[in-house]
Amino acid sequence: MCCWCCCLECIHNIPPLNLLFLHFDSTSPPGQLEEEEAAAPVASMASISVPDTVPSPAEDAENIRKAVQGWGTDEKALIEILGHRTAAQRGEIAVAYEGLYDETLVGRLQAELSSHFKGAMTLWTMDPAARDAKLAYKALRKKGGERHAWVLVEVACASSPDHLVAVRKAYCSVYDSSLEEDVAACALYKDPLRQFLVRLVSSYRYGGEHVDEELARAEAAELHGAVVTKKEALHGEVVRIVSSRSKPQLRATFQRYKQDHGKAIDEVLGGNRNDKLSAMLKTVVWCLTSPEKHFAEVIRSSIIGLGTDEESLTRAIVSRSEVDMKKVKEEYKVRYKTTVTADVVGDTSGYYQGILLALIGPE
Repeated sequence: MCCWCCCLECIHNIPPLNLLFLHFDSTSPPGQLEEEEAAAPVASMASISVPDTVPSPAEDAENIRKAVQGWGTDEKALIEILGHRTAAQRGEIAVAYEGLYDETLVGRLQAELSSHFKGAMTLWTMDPAARDAKLAYKALRKKGGERHAWVLVEVACASSPDHLVAVRKAYCSVYDSSLEEDVAACALYKDPLRQFLVRLVSSYRYGGEHVDEELARAEAAELHGAVVTKKEALHGEVVRIVSSRSKPQLRATFQRYKQDHGKAIDEVLGGNRNDKLSAMLKTVVWCLTSPEKHFAEVIRSSIIGLGTDEESLTRAIVSRSEVDMKKVKEEYKVRYKTTVTADVVGDTSGYYQGILLALIGPE
């Protein structure tokens, strides 16, 4: 089994995934994918801020080199540069840095930084698909209950179908096995949860906004029968429905469930407090239809109580800052009567706090 540092070297010795995927998609003209990604705007619900005028990747790489050379490291400069660049821009900086200095950017950050700041900067600088592949790999080797399965659910359900495909490709490139195979062989999870996780990470939910209302009605009834009448949260039909339907179709099904049965399905599942499978299904429902609810809970649970779960806190903020962190912050404020910023400030410190606040953005 590779250690953390070795695995990072493996990941960053493969080409950046936006270049790697050109070999899988022969329909894309050379250079088209990179141009499209570089031109992609920051998502409307993203929380990171990017300067109106961004230096060239080579200039950013040179400034990062200055920040890590000499007797001390200029951590503030690293946050100012990398904390305010999109994934595509960070990928270009990493390519430029390696071309200029014959070492990987992540490798250099690993050597220069320490503690939770190093962990956050490492995850943030990685290609998103490679990052999620690494998180999934670690989750499959962590003891301590079903909570670690949240990572697999997030990868499978809280992102786009194309991102899940990218994660599976990255996983196979680094670990010489498929994500699906490793989930199926993981002794930390027992059936039926393990079978359910395999179905989730193996799925591809085709896009489009088409919704079949009659199907939504029928499958809402099937879900009700499974999770309420039969008391079997991961009944075969539940697995089939939740792991295969598109997100718009599932939203329609869950809306019909509430309309027909007077209670939202996540409320029903949340009421089964001693049922771990119901709790996991609730997480899946949230990640598929309202991921901001799940990630608000991840952030809150990582902070409340004795000590801070920095790994979970970092994962939630890093993974959502370019997706829907504005929604997460809104949900957090409504549910917990405080802000993500206030809780992070109260529970973290130093440069680790600095990078988290940069990614959270203003409230």
